[in-house]
Amino acid sequence: MTGPIVKMKLSDFKFDYPKELIAKYPAEPRDSSRLMVLNSAERTIEHRQFTDIMDYYGDGDVFLVNNTKVFPARLFGNKEKTGARIEVFLLRELNAESRLWDVIVDPARKIRIGNKLYFENDLIAEVIDNTTSRGRTIRFVFEGSNEDLYRKIDEIGETPIPPYLKREVEESDRERYQTMFAEERGAVAAPTAGLHFTPEIVGALEAKGVKTLPITLHVGLGTFRPVEVEDLTKHRMDSEFFHITPEVAEQANIALASRTNTVTAVGTTVVRAVESSLSASYNLKANRGWTDKFIYPEYEFHIVERLLTNFHMPASTLLMLVSAFAGYEFMMEAYQEAIKEKYRLFSFGDAMLII
Repeated sequence: MTGPIVKMKLSDFKFDYPKELIAKYPAEPRDSSRLMVLNSAERTIEHRQFTDIMDYYGDGDVFLVNNTKVFPARLFGNKEKTGARIEVFLLRELNAESRLWDVIVDPARKIRIGNKLYFENDLIAEVIDNTTSRGRTIRFVFEGSNEDLYRKIDEIGETPIPPYLKREVEESDRERYQTMFAEERGAVAAPTAGLHFTPEIVGALEAKGVKTLPITLHVGLGTFRPVEVEDLTKHRMDSEFFHITPEVAEQANIALASRTNTVTAVGTTVVRAVESSLSASYNLKANRGWTDKFIYPEYEFHIVERLLTNFHMPASTLLMLVSAFAGYEFMMEAYQEAIKEKYRLFSFGDAMLII
């Protein structure tokens, strides 16, 4: 007989941490980061190196990785007539043919419907609609192909590294803030659990018979939007595009059906994608669409058996998801242990494997 489900609140996920533990740059080489291994069944914590990850895997096991690619989504331009400097953050492409984009503008009070915005490289955009207090829909006035437009954006855009890093964006961040799996352009933030992998690590895993399978979820700012309600049931996630191919679903389901193999999600974005695409029998199904799935305790997982993740900000939806996976109390214990052992925190920080 189980006891009553305890309703989690926003305040349950707040904690203090030393600011000097925030990793401002990734480990070099990438696979030299530390790895905390949590066994949620036995409630044990091991301190390892990321290169030790192959000790936990064998023939037939599956890693699901996110192959989204971060694009330089932060543009700086000027408003017509007044010349006021404007920041435009590209969130997602709404319609490629019409050049329509969902964006955030700053300062928003100066940007109205009908305004034209001028950027470098002769790129012009017109404000079409208001979406939220700072949100707008813009249309790029551009005659070339989509590839030409993307090339112009890449040339003038800035890599959107997390603001809590409190440092200037550097040219090398274009490579730093990208995983080795990045192929499908569309993310405004990196799926950071994948940052620890190197070709050497993947090659060593594949030599043991471990499959590394790509899914796509284009990470949007909604993943990081602050939760502003104490009652978690009232929080709403922004929608993010995801794609799971039939081949990947088939391979994952073979591992799921096995008594010996495991399916590991590399990152919370992968968790949200696969847990948003369940068949009637709770297998993974091929899918292409949008998800606004919000996972927090006491969510019941159906696809993900293990989770590789980073350490996340207090009160974030990411921390809520990993707490649902490992158990809230055990996760809070692990975070206190990480702080005590001086693990490097957040996007460019160390890794955690929950088995």
